[in-house]
Amino acid sequence: LVLWSRVTYVCEKNDTSSKICEGLIGKKTMFSILSAGERALQERQRQHMARGLPKQKPIAGVKEVIVVASGKGGVGKSTTAVNLALGLMANDQSKSVGILDADVYGPSVPKLMNLKGNPELTDKNLMRPLVNFGIPCMSMGFLVEEVAPIVWRGLMVMSAIEKLIRQVDWGNLDYLVIDMPPGTGDVQLSITQNIPIAGAVIVSTPQDIALLDARRGAEMFRKVNVQVLGLVQNMSVFQCPKCSHQTHIFGSDGAKELAQTLGVEMLGDIPLHLNIRETSDKGQPVVVSSPDSPEAEAYRRVAAAVVRRLAEHPR
Repeated sequence: LVLWSRVTYVCEKNDTSSKICEGLIGKKTMFSILSAGERALQERQRQHMARGLPKQKPIAGVKEVIVVASGKGGVGKSTTAVNLALGLMANDQSKSVGILDADVYGPSVPKLMNLKGNPELTDKNLMRPLVNFGIPCMSMGFLVEEVAPIVWRGLMVMSAIEKLIRQVDWGNLDYLVIDMPPGTGDVQLSITQNIPIAGAVIVSTPQDIALLDARRGAEMFRKVNVQVLGLVQNMSVFQCPKCSHQTHIFGSDGAKELAQTLGVEMLGDIPLHLNIRETSDKGQPVVVSSPDSPEAEAYRRVAAAVVRRLAEHPR
């Protein structure tokens, strides 16, 4: 029984928990690297599984969908998604960009984009996104009270995601940036299986525990045949505002090493900076409130790298 496919050593375990996991009392658990034949079998199984997926249907009026994801919460994914969208527009004023907040349980886009209120309905009974800084936004946070908990089971969440995707009048967008919830659960699968996605951006801090979850997220996108555009290393370094000494609070270069391991590009580093936190809390993202700052420039570089990767690998 293969329980783990990418462990580079062989070991034996006889403890009770391993026996329960295996369902084979008295047997030894063997962990090994997959052979070339086994990897080929896995790939065939993935292709067979993909044939049974729902047929993807594009979002009306949207040219390319970019998902921003992380394996775990608290790594700055939503802040990165918002500033990425603003960076895409800042780099090319001719491009129209929207944001969809798919984090149903913890929507952050309304706060980050300084938006409140209920969406109006069009003649076709579609919701009109709320707009700020020239970016149309849709979020579950517009449909419930600001502090109301969303205590829903999976089917209700799937229904809400379907409405946020299909029952919104996005107009014509060059890019729709989707702020995904953390993890690799129902929402991620529902979105990736139902709409064509141009690429995924994985956000992580350099911390080891965050990198483990980031890798799971990247592997999930590969399993559902979504190309990973690259990794963003957030909170990469803290620079003292008084003496300019740099401290790698969460470690250094962890995401770069993971990018090399996964064979994907490192899209950029975002520093741990007070300006990013303060502007985000005020609903004035750093790309628009401090456009000449090094922090804003870091986000614009990430946006430029995303556009380049999309051009290199069109879907």
